[in-house]
Amino acid sequence: MCGTDKEIARGEYGWAPPGRPRLVLGHESLGRVEHAPAGSDFSPGDLVVGVVRRPDPEPCGACAHGEWDMCRNGRYTERGIKSLDGFASQLWTTPAAYTVPVDDRLGPAGVLTEPTSVVAKAWEQVDRTGDRAWFAPRTVLVTGAGPIGLLAAMIGVQRGLDVHVLDRVTEGVKPELVASLGATYHHGSLADAARTARPDVVIEATGVGSVAFDAMAETGSYGIVCLTGVSPRGRTLQIDAGALNRELVLENDVVVGSVNANMRHYRAAADHLAQADVAWLRRLITTTVPLGDFATAFDQGGDDVKVVISLEDS
Repeated sequence: MCGTDKEIARGEYGWAPPGRPRLVLGHESLGRVEHAPAGSDFSPGDLVVGVVRRPDPEPCGACAHGEWDMCRNGRYTERGIKSLDGFASQLWTTPAAYTVPVDDRLGPAGVLTEPTSVVAKAWEQVDRTGDRAWFAPRTVLVTGAGPIGLLAAMIGVQRGLDVHVLDRVTEGVKPELVASLGATYHHGSLADAARTARPDVVIEATGVGSVAFDAMAETGSYGIVCLTGVSPRGRTLQIDAGALNRELVLENDVVVGSVNANMRHYRAAADHLAQADVAWLRRLITTTVPLGDFATAFDQGGDDVKVVISLEDS
């Protein structure tokens, strides 16, 4: 479950398959292979995830080169989101070319592969932006301690960076998860966190407009802000556009948005999860709901990190 699923359930987003009255949800998947095509790299029992996005039938240049996460014409499809049923069923099929194996020791934590792929792409975007010149970041500030933020922090720790995470809550599982990573948790203002962290990179994972704009003003010189949170429309705020423009230009700062993932990012995600502490990953799954009680998964409180619907019989 993620925020996109809740938006679709509220009728705010999503497209059913052509000619169909409803869309099966579930773009964050995990399953075990029952049957594998002859000659594929998969065998019965393998733990796998299905890739969400598919290139459009008349591919743009990006889709034609396997970069369907950067589709230029918008005719892509997405399982559980746009014109393709999702994985929320007890049996599902997916082409071997859009299937990724994950380390069997992950068990249920393998469901974190899709959100980790989004974060793997975000870090790739940071690297590619930084490579326009000399780039040796030491500190990252992650805003938001939801799944995306915590997984971004995890990869930052794996990279050997000084990682700082900012969120609103003052106690509970989120500060504990950050501390278990060896990162620093903040719950004050973004300015206060940035004053301590002095970040070279900010990964914004809240989708709160004011936080996104504040982040743009709080990086060090030649800083990079990567926006991964999607802000709701219709909310306004006042900003000093001139001062922000001046700072971005004079300090060679960059703001880049990042969403979705292609096969390269899924494979990177599987590698990152394989390197992680499985016990830590499993603590991110704070609530597991059986299929018969699926509706309760849409009403979980703010203390949850990741809510999972189990599609097993038991």
